[in-house]
Amino acid sequence: MTMVFQNLREFLRYLDRTGQLVRVREPVSVDLEMAEITDRAMKLPGGGPALFFERPVLMDGTESDIPVAINVFGSWKRMAAALGVRDVEEHAARIADLIKPEIPKGLWGKMQMLPKLVELTKVPPRPFKGDPPCQEVILREGEFDLTKLPVLKTWPDDGGPFITLPMVITSDPETGIQNIGMYRMQVFGPTTTGMHWQQHKGGAGHYRAWKRGPGGRMPVVVAIGGDPATMYTPSAPLPPGIDEYLFGGFLRREPVYTAKAITCDLTIPAQAEIVLEGYVDTDEDLTIEGPFGDHTGFYTLEELYPVFHVTTVTMRADPVYPATLVGRPPVEDVYLGGATERMFLPLARLTIPEIVDYHMPPEGVFHNLVFVSIRKEYPGQAYKVMNGLWGLGLMSLAKVIVVVDEWIDVRNTQEAWWYALGNIDPERDVRIAKGPVDDLDHASQIPSFGSKMGIDGTKKWATEGFVRPWPEMIEMSPEIKERIDRIWPLLGIRPID
Repeated sequence: MTMVFQNLREFLRYLDRTGQLVRVREPVSVDLEMAEITDRAMKLPGGGPALFFERPVLMDGTESDIPVAINVFGSWKRMAAALGVRDVEEHAARIADLIKPEIPKGLWGKMQMLPKLVELTKVPPRPFKGDPPCQEVILREGEFDLTKLPVLKTWPDDGGPFITLPMVITSDPETGIQNIGMYRMQVFGPTTTGMHWQQHKGGAGHYRAWKRGPGGRMPVVVAIGGDPATMYTPSAPLPPGIDEYLFGGFLRREPVYTAKAITCDLTIPAQAEIVLEGYVDTDEDLTIEGPFGDHTGFYTLEELYPVFHVTTVTMRADPVYPATLVGRPPVEDVYLGGATERMFLPLARLTIPEIVDYHMPPEGVFHNLVFVSIRKEYPGQAYKVMNGLWGLGLMSLAKVIVVVDEWIDVRNTQEAWWYALGNIDPERDVRIAKGPVDDLDHASQIPSFGSKMGIDGTKKWATEGFVRPWPEMIEMSPEIKERIDRIWPLLGIRPID
């Protein structure tokens, strides 16, 4: 029986009860110390435990009464529990069921569709009745100081402390449709932060729309914490117009409860821990933000980004500050990104049906390397798949795509590389393309624009111009494998320490 968690503290209690959380009772500074402890924990086998720092020491040396929770999504078990399942593949199967293009035949087929449709009608967001928990405390201008929040500085050359697990809520000025994104926010001072809106993301699109349209002050609200499924949704590459609260309700199988922000017409998660309300002035000059030790494992350098002006802070009476650490893999985003990879495979197959599986290994920090296995049915199909993926949402930022045949396990990177490298002739099977690249890619010749490489690692056919005999893969006969499976426990062969 899976659980649905209504807020972060419920999830933390579950992790504590099940032995997946370590309480750190020693005073630990948010200035690098907490990051070093977390990085060591994240690199333990299986992702290490979630951590709950009870006595954060602020940048000024004083002790905060707001505890810090980190690495809460940092294992497959915790990631699945956060999304209300035993395995994130369960959600992939649910998404696949919803987008099946077949029209049911007959009365019985239509009746079988009803539970799926009824499920969707139950999960749109609902207003929280009464005063929402996230507004138990309301602090106006002059009553709050962002530097008193236990915001971590994670790497020595960082430009300062950064909020790393926010839900940044904006709206389109014409349609009013909201977007919720996860963008790092450097704390500049008591009332301002940076807003690292990468140009390919939804928040940046809204910023450009506000700049073209009404101009001036664009309302922005940042929610920190909430139920774990909703906390995950800003990291998911949802198709345009798909509401993150609706997707969160789909994952939870029950609605996300929302509330109205106090100072603007934006909808926030009612169960958030801390909410920052304010604006970005589209007429204001951009400000230097960074450097920041990023998920690429390198520092992103100083760049110009908008300033977020905070005018009101609301919070629970006893808030918890959630954070994440990014850096050289593996860290927590292995599991956040891995959940996205698994759940969104059906959407990729909807457009490119020959895809059997794909995998973005942590070493490629998701956008640098994608392995794809395909059901190859005609010559040149590997190139069709590469081009299709480069035209698919944020997959357009993929730097290297390696295509292999359907019988290869792309989640086994050793097997995928072995097969692809054995099958390629570099001059014949490597293609270079041009297009957008991730804003964080420091190697591209021009920021945000550069080259990509596609590698056709599939078996080559005569119809593709390959005239030599193609060798068979080495495989033991099934009969021998089955016989050895039966006697293996008797042989005493085990790993050597």
